[in-house]
Amino acid sequence: MKLHDLRPDEGSTKKRKRVGRGTGSGKGKTSGRGTKGQNSRTGGGVRPVFEGGQLSFVKRLPKMRGFNNRFKVSYVAVNLDEMEKRFESGAEVSPETLEAAGLLGNASNPVVVLARGEISKPLTVKTHRISKSAQAKIEAAGGSVEVLDFAVNKRMPRS
Repeated sequence: MKLHDLRPDEGSTKKRKRVGRGTGSGKGKTSGRGTKGQNSRTGGGVRPVFEGGQLSFVKRLPKMRGFNNRFKVSYVAVNLDEMEKRFESGAEVSPETLEAAGLLGNASNPVVVLARGEISKPLTVKTHRISKSAQAKIEAAGGSVEVLDFAVNKRMPRS
């Protein structure tokens, strides 16, 4: 086999459409663009975001305002009524056990315990943050609370 024997596979290539080469070609005279109008002209057509003259979606969107704080901490909230349902008396409630129970959406975020509902079981709660009323309810039920450390962000802002 030599270089002059090489051919592309059958059907893998198409001949390009040659327009404006006479009426016999089927794409002569107006070259498949129709007659007159914006789209028949060179450089014609509307820009991609054009919506027929109504205010385009791009212009209707609000401009970016403010900024995104890189150091913002988003806590995952867990309420006492959910703990009451999912955990047995004397159980240890930590971010790991909460994740196993399916109460955490994003396990990488820190956990905050809030006081919605009542609790009657003594639980050992380990959390990153807890409301005062939730802590009072847990301790009133005979449980204990331990607040875990959470590193917000190790990176320092550039100056």
